[in-house]
Formats: sequence, C-alpha cells, structure tokens
Amino acid sequence: MTTQSTSVERILGFGTDSGHTFGTVEIAYETFGTLNADRSNAILIEHALTGDTRVTEWWAGVVGPGEAVDTDKYFVVCANSLGGCSGTTGPQSSYEDGLAYGSRFPRVSIRDMARLEHNLTQILGIDSWVAVIGGSMGGARALEFALLDSRKVRKCAVIAAPAFCEADQIAWAMMQERAIELDADYYSGDYSAVGSFPSHGLGLARQIAHLTYRNDADLNERFSRRLRSEDYYEVTSYLDHQAKKLTARFDPHSYIVLTRALRDHDVRRGRSSDLTVALADACTDNLVVSVSSDRLFPPEQVGTLAEALPGRVRHHIIDSPVGHDGFLTETEKISAVLADFLAD
Repeated sequence: MTTQSTSVERILGFGTDSGHTFGTVEIAYETFGTLNADRSNAILIEHALTGDTRVTEWWAGVVGPGEAVDTDKYFVVCANSLGGCSGTTGPQSSYEDGLAYGSRFPRVSIRDMARLEHNLTQILGIDSWVAVIGGSMGGARALEFALLDSRKVRKCAVIAAPAFCEADQIAWAMMQERAIELDADYYSGDYSAVGSFPSHGLGLARQIAHLTYRNDADLNERFSRRLRSEDYYEVTSYLDHQAKKLTARFDPHSYIVLTRALRDHDVRRGRSSDLTVALADACTDNLVVSVSSDRLFPPEQVGTLAEALPGRVRHHIIDSPVGHDGFLTETEKISAVLADFLAD
C-alpha cells in the first residue's frame, strides 16, 4: 500500500524577487510513496493556481498506485505554493503582530515559488528529482524549478503552460483581480481583520477564469441555449456552481497573489530577451504538452516554448474539445504521454 504523509517545514530568512524578506516561511507538502535508500526515486509535482497538495485526488488516474506516476514506484512530493492558502505561508498567515498579513503580503513570483521548493529539496536530502511535472501554473513552476538548477532535475514536463504570458492572458488576469478588488468586502486585502469576506468578487473572478479554462465549442455543445428557469440559463447555473465551489475553499487575496504571479510569468526576465538563450540552462530532457482546444494557453504559444528548449524535447498536442482544463480531465491521454516520458 502506498504511504502518504502531510508535513510542514520552516525556512528562515527567505527573500523574494520583489525585495521582501520573510523572517520565517512555512511550506506545506504531501508525500506519496516511499523514498528509496539512495533518494533517487523522487518526483515533484506542481499544482495549478487553485490546486493543492492532494495530487492523487485532483489528478486521479495520473498519479497513484499503478498509474503513470506510480506511487508504488516513485516518491511523489506535492507542495502548496508560496502565497497560497493550503498551508504554505500566504496572505492569511500570521504576521509579526499576530494578525493576518492581508494587504501586507508581498508580491511573489513563480520563480520565488520554485526557489522555495529548492529549499525543500535540500531539506528532503534529494540530490536530483526523477522528474518535475506541472500543469498550467504548475507547468510554469516546473519550468522555473528546472531553470534555477537543472542539475536537480533529470526530466521536466511542462503541461499547458508557456514560457511567458502575453497580452491576452494579462488582460484576463486583470479582470479577475478587479472583480475581487471592487468587492466592497475586500478592504484592500484586510477583510479578515474586520470579519468580512469578498465572496462575490472571488466568485466572479472564478467565473471569468472558467471561461478561459473551457472552450467555447465545449460550452455550446454542453449547454446550448437551454434555460434552467425563466431568464436563467443552464450555462449561467454552471458558472454559478463553479463560483460557489471556489468561494467555499479558497482565499480571495491568495487568488490575487497567485494570479499576478502567473500573469507576470516570463522566463526571460533577468536572463535574456532571446528565449533560446534564456532557456539555455534548462533541463535537457523535456516534455511539453499542449491541449488542442486550449484558448488560455494555445498550442502555438506552448509550442514556442518547446522549440526554444535545449536538448531532447517532445511536444505532444492532446486532442480534446474541453479546452485548457483538458490537462486535468483528459487523464488517459495525459497518463499515456507521461508514462512514455518517464519510461524513456
């Protein structure tokens, strides 16, 4: 039986790209499987924007006993991202005065998140990971993790994520941030101090985001113009359901912090304006996966990353009508590609 454990590590004096230094950062993570004697069977999986450490749940059929990422064979680690709300230090963590960080929480980058996980790598005593794998924001994190020190990564799999975000993605992110900021209960991020919660803003942000996660053809096929009740469409009901699900489990200011981090994602920053040069120190055994109907990160944009990576690069386009969320829902296809990648 695959063993599973939840842990939190404390890291002192962690600095961010924005110039902030945390006195202490906590990083929460779950492990699945057993680390072998020479610590050579570890795989790091990076979750997406509103994901968490429970990778065998949100990627069931891909990660678990006997799956492509076999937790009977590999020691799988999934850490909550810096700025999140599932155990790692984020806006609702306690500040020095005992209150939540709230608006005082600093801007963090995808690179900061990856750098924190390099600290975790050292704590775990792992010299190199068999693979670092991530989808969407997790794919951006996996790419940055490998770029920070490719000696720590034997294989890198970037799924439904680009080398940098472009104007279209920045615009979608801006609307989501504004939806939360304009909620009267937001209080500039200090809502917990006054016992408030901007649920309407977070719900609207999720609805905006979900329109980028699903393809227009998929929504048209599933819902058409059907009504649930008078003046209330089936597709509206679906989006309301998505909003309620997220507001029940996620922090609004974390949503803004993480959305901004992904919005600002650009592997060229601080390296080179030439993408090929910026990626020169990346892992040399790479898998890049895009989803055919993805309108958030289209295959052409993801393909630009595949073309610029060094070494051996496999670019697979998963055929799916779903859209961006295909990296989560097309488990059989994702599993097949990952199984071949890990076995090769």
